[in-house]
Amino acid sequence: MARQNIVIVGGGVAGTTFFKELTPKLANNPNVEVILIDPRSFLVHLPSSIRMVVTDEGNRSILHYPTSFTGTNKRVIQSKVASITDDEDRGHFVTLVNGEQVEFSVLVLATGSVWSGPLTFGDTSDEILETVSDWRKKFRDSRDVVLVGGGAIGFELAGEIKDAYPEARVTIVHTQTLPLNDTYPERWRKRVLAGVEKRGVTVLLGDAVDNFTPTNKKISTRNGLSIPADLVVPTFGSRPNTEYIKTLGPNILNSFGEVIVRPTLQLPDHPRIFAMGDIIDWKEEKQAIKCLGHVKVMTTNTLALVTGNGNLKEYKSTTEMIALSNGKNGGTSYIGMLWGIILGDWLTSTLKSKNLALPKNGL
Repeated sequence: MARQNIVIVGGGVAGTTFFKELTPKLANNPNVEVILIDPRSFLVHLPSSIRMVVTDEGNRSILHYPTSFTGTNKRVIQSKVASITDDEDRGHFVTLVNGEQVEFSVLVLATGSVWSGPLTFGDTSDEILETVSDWRKKFRDSRDVVLVGGGAIGFELAGEIKDAYPEARVTIVHTQTLPLNDTYPERWRKRVLAGVEKRGVTVLLGDAVDNFTPTNKKISTRNGLSIPADLVVPTFGSRPNTEYIKTLGPNILNSFGEVIVRPTLQLPDHPRIFAMGDIIDWKEEKQAIKCLGHVKVMTTNTLALVTGNGNLKEYKSTTEMIALSNGKNGGTSYIGMLWGIILGDWLTSTLKSKNLALPKNGL
C-alpha cells in the first residue's frame, strides 16, 4: 500500500490539538505519516499573551512543542507554506518557502489569525521576547493609554493594565453602542461595561480613532473628541492568515479572506483539502474553544478518507459562550444556554482570569 501523508499547515491551538488527537489513532499504521508544518517550534498561547505583553507574570505563554510530536510516523517541519497544488495532472503537494515540496493525501489548513498591535508576534522566541519587552516598556512608561477596539482583546487588556498600573488612565474606544458585538445579549454586554468602568476605565462607545499617532499627547476621535494619549494601542479584530491559500485558485476565499468550506470542513472543489479554526467562513465567533468541535469532525473525516471506512461527519456550531477576564481577580462569563447564563467575578476568575486558560502542563 502506498504511503499516505496527512499534512497539517499551522501549529496553533487548532493544528496542535488536531495533531495530538489524530496521531495516536494512526500510531500502528506504518503506511500513514502525519506532518505538522509551522514556522515556529512552539505555540504562542494567545489568550494568555495579553498578560505577557504587560507583565512578566505572563512569560509562560510560549509553549514549546514536546518531543512526543516526533516519532516513527509523525514529525514537525519548521517552515512556511508558499503555495498549494491540488491537481490530478500536476500532483497534490504544498511548496515551502525554501522550495521543498511535501506531498499530501489529506491536507488540513489551520493557520489561524493575524493580529494587530501587541499580539503581532514573530516566528522566533527571540523576536517574540523583544516584542514583549517593547510593549511592557510602553505600558510602564505611559500614563494615558487609549485602546482602539472594544472586543474581547480590548477589554481584557484594559484589565491587565489596571492590575499592573492602577494609576494609569485607560480609555477604550469602540464603534458599537455596547462592548463586543450583538452575538451576546445586551444585559451581559452592559455588565462587561460596568465591570471595567468600576475599575476606572473610560469607555467611549459609538466612536472610532483613525490616526494612531498622538499630537501633543492627544488624539482626536471621529466624533470630534480630544483624548489624552501617551500610547494608542490597536485592539480591534484579527484577519485570517490565508494569503498562501489563494494559490489554489479563485473562489477559495470569501471577501474577508476566510476559507469557504462545506459542513464537512472540506473545500468545495478540493475534497482532499480541509480547513479548520479561525480561518473558516462559518457563522460563529472566532475562539480557541471552537476548535474542539472542529477537531472532532476533522479526526473522523480524515480517518474516513485515509482508511476508506466510514462516512464523513458534518460540523454543527456549538453554543456560544465566552469568559472575559478583568484582570486576575475579576471578569464575567456568558453561556448561551437556556435563558442565557451569566457568571460573575469569582467563577470567571476561577475558570479563566487567574491563568487566562493557560494549560498547566504545556502541550
